[in-house]
Amino acid sequence: MSVDLLGFFGVVLVAYVVPGPDFLVVVRSAAEHPAKGRAAALGAQSGLCVHMVAAAVGLSVLAARSPVVYDTIKLLGAAYLVHLGVRAVLAARRAARQQRGERDVRVGASRGRWRSGFAQGFLTNVLNPKAALFFLSVLPQFVHGGGSPTRQIFLLGTLDVLVGVAYWFTLVTVASRLRALLARPRFRHRWELTTGWLFIGIGVGVAATA
Repeated sequence: MSVDLLGFFGVVLVAYVVPGPDFLVVVRSAAEHPAKGRAAALGAQSGLCVHMVAAAVGLSVLAARSPVVYDTIKLLGAAYLVHLGVRAVLAARRAARQQRGERDVRVGASRGRWRSGFAQGFLTNVLNPKAALFFLSVLPQFVHGGGSPTRQIFLLGTLDVLVGVAYWFTLVTVASRLRALLARPRFRHRWELTTGWLFIGIGVGVAATA
């Protein structure tokens, strides 16, 4: 098996560094709680695994060649981003509450927080057709003869997922520092509004290009 790993890692790192919906979901989750940020990161990478398997078995080829399937996935992803944005904007109305009071209400809610973060990361990624197209258009460029293309795609996809986990966890560590600022009601209000409208803007932009 001959794979151009150096070139592949370069492309993958650039893809992760450029902010997208996954970036916003992970950062926002980490700012709320580090555990939720890590859950969102694992959810995003789990969604990426779905695209990897689909590409390896050829299902993504069907979606890419069918405008109806592609646009449906795209619109579902856009709707979900708008949904996250609306929730964030509504949450801004509750930002004046003191963080200590919120902790009393949320005792024992760590499991729910993890599920919420994972679900947001997973759905954001799995409903992103660009992630599927990455495996279909970029990965084959680094697959060479002398071996099974399916095995090479699985290898590259697995490496992509692992690189992403390392990148997201590092980002979570940095973004979780925002928690101290979020303890201030005024800053939290602005943060919720800003991230909410960003989600809505990205969602509308995705839907407009469908």
